[in-house]
Amino acid sequence: MHAITVQDRDAGLAGMTLTDMPYPQAGENDVVVRVHAAGFTPGELDWPGTWADHAGRDRTPSVPGHELSGVVVELGYGTTGLSVGQRVFGLADWRRNGTLAQYTAVEARNLAPLAADIDHTTAAALPISGLTAWQALFDHGRLTTGQTVLIHGAAGGVGSIAVQLAREAGARVIGTGRSRDRDLALALGAHTFLDLQNDTLEDADQVDVVLDVIGGDILDRSTALVRPGGTLVTIAAPPKIQPKDGRAVFFVVEPDRARLTDLAARVRDGRLKLNIGTVRPLAEAPSTYAPTTARTPGRTIIRVTED
Repeated sequence: MHAITVQDRDAGLAGMTLTDMPYPQAGENDVVVRVHAAGFTPGELDWPGTWADHAGRDRTPSVPGHELSGVVVELGYGTTGLSVGQRVFGLADWRRNGTLAQYTAVEARNLAPLAADIDHTTAAALPISGLTAWQALFDHGRLTTGQTVLIHGAAGGVGSIAVQLAREAGARVIGTGRSRDRDLALALGAHTFLDLQNDTLEDADQVDVVLDVIGGDILDRSTALVRPGGTLVTIAAPPKIQPKDGRAVFFVVEPDRARLTDLAARVRDGRLKLNIGTVRPLAEAPSTYAPTTARTPGRTIIRVTED
């Protein structure tokens, strides 16, 4: 089968190549999925799991990508809950070969059934961003109706979904980003928008929850915005500073079949809109993510197999 692989950690994105790889073997409780569309996060080339397995052994050449939508073609021993021919979407394991491939083996529990009226490109853009937004706001941030949330990167993959979920939950939403992101963030439901290049972050005053996807100085400065009893949630890096009389949480998204099903239902009925930008074939993945490539707004999705 064809797959995108990486084998030189120092090469970064420039080390991504289109390669012939063996067809994957379905382990116990696995399924093999014919991948129709896949998501890839460039930052995952810095993750230890991209280069080593669960025992810490080198596993290169490895296939990156952890979001997928496709069709089940094989069941591993003991697998239940899914069937051959079923449309599915979800997350691949962090320390196994991923989704930038024609076929991939995935734990069945990491996948959810995909309705026929959601296309694979849309579904592939949902798992990491959707689950991260939900878990950040409600599982870790404990956001409730009437509270105020500050969402950094409000027009990005995670932020754009978080804005919509928080607004639907009855929270007051403050979004941040670049000036070009203002219109989209407001259209998605943010009540207020702060341009991080030209506005003063501290003008946001105190909030109940901060969702950070940026890290660095923005993460540090956001700590002071958390009111007593509030929570700073970040996916960028463990916070160096704790909010006064509040909590700080760093987390990595976890698979959740039931939540994926709920998020997909929101997409189907129009309550949740995904910001998808460029769609490229598998062979163009290395050049699509190359450092010299001009970025377009929205998530970039790799089309592996035609629907």
